[in-house]
Amino acid sequence: MRKKKLYFSILGVILTVFLILVGIGYYLGSRTQSRWKAVLVADNSTQAGTASKRVDRVVLERKIQKLAPKGVYIVIDSGKNILCLRKGTEILLRAIVSCGSGNILQEPGGKRTWVFDTPRGVFSITSEIKDPSWIKPDWAFIEEAKEIPTNPNDRIETGVLGDYALGFGDGYFIHGTLYTRLLGRNVTHGCIRVGDKDLKKLFVEVTIGTPIFIY
Repeated sequence: MRKKKLYFSILGVILTVFLILVGIGYYLGSRTQSRWKAVLVADNSTQAGTASKRVDRVVLERKIQKLAPKGVYIVIDSGKNILCLRKGTEILLRAIVSCGSGNILQEPGGKRTWVFDTPRGVFSITSEIKDPSWIKPDWAFIEEAKEIPTNPNDRIETGVLGDYALGFGDGYFIHGTLYTRLLGRNVTHGCIRVGDKDLKKLFVEVTIGTPIFIY
């Protein structure tokens, strides 16, 4: 009788342990399955997000291409001092230039003030000049602490603007420079200085009316 009770007791323990192990196995299995489902969902979501971003980028690129002017145009980053000559989305020339310094000059007595910035906005080539001469404005004499001349001929200075000058209004030009070592810096009075080789390329490629975008 005691043997039978002992037998059933042992059998009960074994059965209980078995049921516990089965329960643990089921629990772990369900956790693993849920985890894999979560991974699959996250992976699918990531792929969907990546695909969506790819589509958005393509759409944006197409919009930018539609906005790009037809034909040749000039884009100038006045902060980084970079000029790009473009034709549609193609870059024909990328040049290091010098743009406005941002310095301020005040006339003695405080009558007039000049800020030497390169203007920002949309412009166009209004003139093409070979072997240009600089007609020095009043501020150039004030900056040098010289008397402003009354004779217009005394304002003319040759050999300082390079071989070519491209005007884009209000006395601003894209022109050459004697100070090529300063290219890449904001040192001008507002004009855009360009190295000789790049300036010649510009002069050959552009015409009157060529758009200029400066930012």
